Amino acid sequence: MRIEYVFDTVCPWCYVGKRRLERALAQRPETRARIIWRPFLLNPDLPPEGIDRRTYLDRKFGGSARVQRVHAAVAAAGKTEGIEFDFESITRMPNSLNSHRLIRYAGASGREGELVEALYQAYFSQGLDIGDVEVLTSLGATIGLEREALHAFLTSDADAASVLNDNARAHRLGVNGVPCLILDSSYALAGAQEPDILLRLIDIVRESQPEAAFS
Repeated sequence: MRIEYVFDTVCPWCYVGKRRLERALAQRPETRARIIWRPFLLNPDLPPEGIDRRTYLDRKFGGSARVQRVHAAVAAAGKTEGIEFDFESITRMPNSLNSHRLIRYAGASGREGELVEALYQAYFSQGLDIGDVEVLTSLGATIGLEREALHAFLTSDADAASVLNDNARAHRLGVNGVPCLILDSSYALAGAQEPDILLRLIDIVRESQPEAAFS
């Protein structure tokens, strides 16, 4: 089963959705699923260095009271998935292009999922600036990527066009918010859905496949 997970690295609901998808798949161990991490840039026009996060949130939500309500809802959902959000520690709203480039780079060694988790933990639980090349280089090194080669990659513009093309493709497919799951190029589901809803869709897709696809 081919699962395209369309997401952004600065989207807290995408982190929740990732954990819920993993929990659903764990309940269907007989399903051979391949997750493809597809970039979606929520803020493509941010400067490369990002901006102050409080300024960004006030503009987006119209004031601190609404920001606090949104954070409380996300934090409550995250807690049920074992995520400890620490929104107070986040000071920058990064441009996420380089983080998606890093995920593509990790894909050459089959470590995309591991890297996505590391990025989410770094940003949402530690408040690290995942738009910063030095931070990204260190995160890549922690999962076993060679530091010097990775740093050279991140300081170039390699794969930037690929990320932008994938982002444009998502919009062409009608994706206007994340997370969004696309299963076997035929079924789509938007939002950080609960595992029971994900399981229903997974079962529908399995029933439409030849038996060899999951045996």
